[in-house]
Amino acid sequence: MRIKTLGLLAASLLALVAAPAQAADGNPLEKTNGFYVDPNSNPAVWVRDHPGGTADKIKAAISTKAGARWFGNWSGNVKTAVDGYTYAADVADKLPILVAYNIPGRDCGGHSGGGAGSPEAYRTWISNFADGIGGKPAVVVIEPDALAQVDCLPAGERQTRLDLLKYAAEQFAAKAPNTWAYMDGGNSTWIPAATMADRLNAVGVKSIRGLAINVSNYKTTTDSANYGKAVSAALSSKYGYTKPFVIDTSRNGNGPLGSEWCNPAGRKLGVTSQTGGGAEMLLWVKVPGDSDGKCGIAPNVEAGQFSPDLALRLISGT
Repeated sequence: MRIKTLGLLAASLLALVAAPAQAADGNPLEKTNGFYVDPNSNPAVWVRDHPGGTADKIKAAISTKAGARWFGNWSGNVKTAVDGYTYAADVADKLPILVAYNIPGRDCGGHSGGGAGSPEAYRTWISNFADGIGGKPAVVVIEPDALAQVDCLPAGERQTRLDLLKYAAEQFAAKAPNTWAYMDGGNSTWIPAATMADRLNAVGVKSIRGLAINVSNYKTTTDSANYGKAVSAALSSKYGYTKPFVIDTSRNGNGPLGSEWCNPAGRKLGVTSQTGGGAEMLLWVKVPGDSDGKCGIAPNVEAGQFSPDLALRLISGT
């Protein structure tokens, strides 16, 4: 009897090992009590350092709202950084939003250029990122712009980019079972939906929760939702499965200013992080007030740096 029991146990363990990793399922907030507000976001730090009237406005409208923390080559030991951040959220019973942003050749050398120094370094980095989350609940957006910008890479480097993104998806699927991971899928006017579906399938979106749309952009929620539905429909028709999507609404309250994407004037905060709203979730992925680069209405502010002027303009829509 003991031998038979041990045999059944061994068979069960082998089945678990052989089973493919599955994306987290269900309601992202079912294990938590709302989204986590980053207490050390750039706006929050600025508010603490500059008490007074302007700070009060930014605190009320931005720094007390739930949004993402971005991790990249500035994050030091990424496993420690991610573990600490997700642990703090878990203790508070909140769901953290994280962005992995360290792909080699990031932003094709543009305002946010940089990233891991080699494919091998990136594999180590993203594996450690997933280890840092472990079993804690989290939402992760994987590598904004990386898929949409594949065409800017030399022909010999494009497959490497796809392989790295697929490796990232596999790491979250295998190591972070309570993470809702979303591969970035560009925005509604960048890459045709059918082409983006091909790219997403090639990088293993089937193994994770879904895709992210409009990250750091200004497209309306309606246009973004229509694009997400078109990408999912293309995945269905071409590959036999659909995927949910999330939309970055942090700065889309007034929609876009034509094709301008780099600190355009007259933009406005969008609806705060929430489930539903035309997508699986509407999220503040880009931190409002953080610059897109030295451009537009912030010609002297580096990408990723906080500008109180940008923040106030997003609050007022001017």
